[in-house]
Amino acid sequence: MEEELKCPVCGSLFREPIILPCSHNVCLPCARTIAVQTPEREQPEAECAAGGGGGEHADKLSLHSESDSGYGSYTPSLKSPNGVRVLPLGPAPSGSSSAALPRGAGPSSSLTCPQCHRSASLDPRGLRGFPRNRLLEAIVQRYQQGRAAAKCQLCDRSPPEPAAVACEQCEVLYCAACQLKCHPTRGPFAKHRLLPPPSLPGGPGKAAGGARKLPTCADHELENYSMYCVSCATPVCYQCLEEGKHGQHQVKALGAMWKQHKTQLSQALNGVSDKAKEAKEFLGQLKNILQQIQENGLDYEACLVAQCDALVDALTRQKAKLLTKVTKEREHKLKVVWDQINHCTLKLRQSTGLMEYCLEVIKENDPSGFLQISDALIKRVQVSQEQWVKGALEPKVSAEFDLTLDSEPLLQSIHQLDFIQMKFPITVPPVPLLQLEKCCTRNNSVTLAWRMPPFTHNPVEGYILELDDGDGGQFREVYVGKETLCTIDGLHFNSTYNARVKAFNSSGVGPYSKTVVLQTSDVAWFTFDPSSAHRDIVLSNDNQTATCSSYDDRVVLGTAAFSKGVHYWELHVDRYDNHPDPAFGIARINVVKDMMLGKDDKAWAMTEGGVSKGATVGVLLDLNKHSLTFYINGQQQGPSAFENVEGVFMPALSLNRNVQVTLHTGLEVPQSVRQPKLPSN
Repeated sequence: MEEELKCPVCGSLFREPIILPCSHNVCLPCARTIAVQTPEREQPEAECAAGGGGGEHADKLSLHSESDSGYGSYTPSLKSPNGVRVLPLGPAPSGSSSAALPRGAGPSSSLTCPQCHRSASLDPRGLRGFPRNRLLEAIVQRYQQGRAAAKCQLCDRSPPEPAAVACEQCEVLYCAACQLKCHPTRGPFAKHRLLPPPSLPGGPGKAAGGARKLPTCADHELENYSMYCVSCATPVCYQCLEEGKHGQHQVKALGAMWKQHKTQLSQALNGVSDKAKEAKEFLGQLKNILQQIQENGLDYEACLVAQCDALVDALTRQKAKLLTKVTKEREHKLKVVWDQINHCTLKLRQSTGLMEYCLEVIKENDPSGFLQISDALIKRVQVSQEQWVKGALEPKVSAEFDLTLDSEPLLQSIHQLDFIQMKFPITVPPVPLLQLEKCCTRNNSVTLAWRMPPFTHNPVEGYILELDDGDGGQFREVYVGKETLCTIDGLHFNSTYNARVKAFNSSGVGPYSKTVVLQTSDVAWFTFDPSSAHRDIVLSNDNQTATCSSYDDRVVLGTAAFSKGVHYWELHVDRYDNHPDPAFGIARINVVKDMMLGKDDKAWAMTEGGVSKGATVGVLLDLNKHSLTFYINGQQQGPSAFENVEGVFMPALSLNRNVQVTLHTGLEVPQSVRQPKLPSN
């Protein structure tokens, strides 16, 4: 994580870090050294076209260039020793506004990001116009304290040496000398996991001096941040909204946005964490390949020497050449694997450092500070996850040596002796391995994932996924293709399905995998479907509450489809002005959505009787008996409303702007409908 805490300019831990418009960080002292005054001859063409390179209008233009992103198009042309592009600082211009700018920064001053090399123009406040990264500053402070505080717990010296490792099993800190003496990596300690010493003591959200002071608005020092401007992606105070700067912008509660962005960052970290685990396993696999290459290489060398010794008179001149080829092949394979190990280790260290940094950011209890950097961190985590592209965690070379010495030819052919390339015949693919940790069910959908065994030499052209009927029947093909992840929708609820997969190529179809058993949900959890609803339908409460913007009846369907079993859901009438009546029931997917439910032959509904504000309407769809029954406030409304109901149906509702309804799902069927248990003998 230490690399995340270092300034890209000076290479040291951040001091008073500020956030640039591109979301990168830089030390405030370093920012003063790289902030430059733009020479008039290098002003952006857009500024010159606007009427001058140094006037007030030109400065405003540079601040709003590139679609008002905060970036200018000017990039200084020289390089400092640390790689940051800069220009020599010019003389400070006259005028009162320059007092807030860094040395040499006039009305047309700019600051070039040392990482992405984008140039941002400074406003009259100078560097004070960039927000301070308080979270990063607090993490750096704790990191420095933790690094100084972690001492060896077994040292005889006074003071103890700094800790170099911490044993996860022993829960003891060791310096390098004590670790070699007291905790060698052999014997019973061989399986212990040694980690870097803890470097961030203290709880989240606390600085060295106790609770951190609540941050105040940069423009109104007496006001604390209380809202978050979505349009500007920045925390704001009450006075910012009152003065009109953000008055027309979309704003949300600071705490809500803080939790939302923390959730997004946590979800993104899960993906990177999974890739990091795969990378660690992949590194172990590569190290095993190294050992196998060494062993196989030695075996091939020994075999080669034995064959050459049998033909010593004729093969002396050829033996050296053949040994050289084996050695080059081994060195090539070793080099390729080492390069892959180094590349993967670098990516893993970067991803791990970013993960640790993000976790520390999440621990912080500073909403505004967190929201200042959360978008950038989320993007960085997503980019980090995308770096682990498909195939990045597969070895580039095999440990096998495709070299075979043919010692049968006559002696007069010895001078032509060379390795022959073994071409293995293409056979059917091996058995695919089901990835049980990725196989899951949701409602009446199942998701299956699989992969081929490692070191598979036979090519795979595709896969065939088979599923039974959920009732112990015959298997049938549900997917044929090259993907190794498949989701099957529209299955029966409360059913047990068996699935298997096999691979195929030009030689034929390989054997089946093991059979995996998947159980669909007992009851259906669903919401209103915004994608198929009429455009006048208005959904809220995570698509569980529906109303309408029109006085005419409009239809909305549920996200679940039923073809088998018994299903029950309820709809609570939140608002009802008694005209016209809402309609509750079921419909097919192609139901007409601009008229009352039940007016066409694609829907079955209850449209009147006993419904009022506060009422709860229950819908019971029994596809075993092919009937539809309605309940109001728990009381069944007569016998079954519809008989001979067959096919695939979706929950449906029609209403207008005088009605608001909330959907409740995942409910057990009413007690009166359940089959009575037979008495035991």
